[in-house]
Amino acid sequence: MFAPLTKADLGSASTTAQIYCRPTCFVDRPHELDDDCLRVADTMVWFAAWHVSLRDDGGVRSAIVPVPELDGWIAALPDGLAEAARAQRAGVSRPRGTLQLGERVIRLNEPQIMGILNVTPDSFSDGGKHVDAAAASEAGYALAASGAAIVDVGGESTRPGAPLIWEGDEIQRIEGVVAALARGGVAVSIDTRKAGVMEAALAAGATIVNDISALRYDERAMEVVVKAGCPVVLMHAPSAKSDPHEGGDYAHPLFDVYDLLAERVAACKAVGVDPAKIIVDPGIGFGKGIADNLALVNGLALFHTLGCPILFGASRKRMIGALDNEAPADARLGGSVALHYQAITQGAQIVRVHDVAETRQALRVWRGLRDTALTG
Repeated sequence: MFAPLTKADLGSASTTAQIYCRPTCFVDRPHELDDDCLRVADTMVWFAAWHVSLRDDGGVRSAIVPVPELDGWIAALPDGLAEAARAQRAGVSRPRGTLQLGERVIRLNEPQIMGILNVTPDSFSDGGKHVDAAAASEAGYALAASGAAIVDVGGESTRPGAPLIWEGDEIQRIEGVVAALARGGVAVSIDTRKAGVMEAALAAGATIVNDISALRYDERAMEVVVKAGCPVVLMHAPSAKSDPHEGGDYAHPLFDVYDLLAERVAACKAVGVDPAKIIVDPGIGFGKGIADNLALVNGLALFHTLGCPILFGASRKRMIGALDNEAPADARLGGSVALHYQAITQGAQIVRVHDVAETRQALRVWRGLRDTALTG
């Protein structure tokens, strides 16, 4: 339950309290507000206020604080919380720059598309469509031609109830496809939580590791990423065990997911992962109910405070069906586009989707609207 927060409450915050400063009140015409708004990193998204939340044993209290007033609120905090709030503010403003993916440079000052290529027999939406290596490679080329800046290749389904497969089988599924796409100039990420699969895919030409366990499942995974020096996507899942959907019990979904990702970002930095190469993903649908997922979508901008690009993936996921008379996976295009559009309005840098052409069209419309607002 959220309760009102006042500046006077901050000085008496407990030693175990946590502060969360989320960008909110997004604006179309920042040039008309002068210094009363801030930019999200180097994106085309500006905001005029912070949603400040204090979490302690008594629950969560929140307030909307206009951008020019945040300094005063931070000054009222105890030293530890003030330092955390300043770090979050700095994280929002830090430019995200570019991703160097082999010879490809992916600029993150506007939204980019990651196309999904599952070379699995049992993925929830497209299982069995791309199990032949040649056909899978052609599908990957088609995703790139349709507008995907990155093609994400996965050889193991992580849908609820999916069986764990041996890494040798996973390598056999993805290795030839990754190599073919890389030879064709496609920027490839490897969707896996297994160190051996990461190594095989990187050797074949992949340039990003996308790990649903945030490098927690395999004790060698962190070492592989550090050695490769490649970008890595740290996704939230409640469990680092075989079933990533186990244990999804949240007191406050947005803050609980944020806390785990903050810990994983810190752990990666501590062992030498370049902070500029860390990408975070809140893990829509992984061990989360409909209300949890909706809370994450609504509060997505909080993850900018980590100072990392945000990857958002809700393509064809069950939450869409749950909100629309149990529409099957192949009838969730409208919901998928709506969710990813909502994510980019909050500054998400990468959206991971099945339907690349339709999403690209939505992003072009968004870009046209932004250009007109900023220059008109």
